[in-house]
Formats: sequence, C-alpha cells, structure tokens
Amino acid sequence: MAARIENCPLARAVDRIGDWRTLELLHETLNGVHDARRMGENLGVTAATLRERLDAAVAVGLIAPHRDGYRPTDLGRSLRPLILVLAAWGNRELEPGRRGLVLVDARTGQEVEPVVVDRRTGRRVDTDDHVFRAGPAAGPALRARYA
Repeated sequence: MAARIENCPLARAVDRIGDWRTLELLHETLNGVHDARRMGENLGVTAATLRERLDAAVAVGLIAPHRDGYRPTDLGRSLRPLILVLAAWGNRELEPGRRGLVLVDARTGQEVEPVVVDRRTGRRVDTDDHVFRAGPAAGPALRARYA
C-alpha cells in the first residue's frame, strides 16, 4: 500500500510495522520468548495464525529466524522504545490497580514513565519547543503543510 502522503515518515513506519500484532510479536522476542510455540500460547493464537504473523514480521525485517526460534533484528530492537512508550500511554488513563502490565526499573522494581528525549541535548521532545518541518525529500503535500 502506498503512503497517503509521499515521503511521510509516520505513514512509512505504520506501513512497515503492518499492524499492532506485529508489535506483540516483537514484544515477545524482546522479552526473551524465541520459541514459536510459546509465542502462540502467550498470544492465544493458532499455529497457522502465528505462522502468518511471523512470516509478515520476517518479511519486513523486524524479526529473523534463529536456531532456537525467532530473534529481533537490529531494526526490530530499534522499536523497543516505541513499544515501551505505547504501553505506558496505554496505561495512562487506567487506575494503577487495573493495569495488566507495567514498566519497572529492573533494579528497584519501581514503576517508570518513559519519555522521549533528544539524544544530543537530553531535552524532552514532547513540548512545543520541537516541531516538524519539511525535509529535503519532502513531496509537494508535505512542503505545503510544513513550510
């Protein structure tokens, strides 16, 4: 499927990931679950459904077959921050007692709230101080919107 807006990084990311179930598979592999049978059990899907989803994730380069099952690729590992932030965002409006999964500091056991920061400055990027602008490969639609 072609992106609605040419050269849009958000559309490109969503097209590459496919759907939310790809993130579930990636989450499993990032958490050390490499065996397809165990993944299927954890996700509650049939072997045929799992095979379809694994094939799709392999095809886009997010996971790769390995001697003991499946492992995330470097590209797949690079999505870990997105998965952490999405999970925290999903918990945001739930009372703490209603959260099925929380992100904690492995050393302290304390729940953490992930934020996105600029690697160079360490500043949070979820403020009005950071905006999108048209990049060098922007098509006409993006140039018009982000002049």
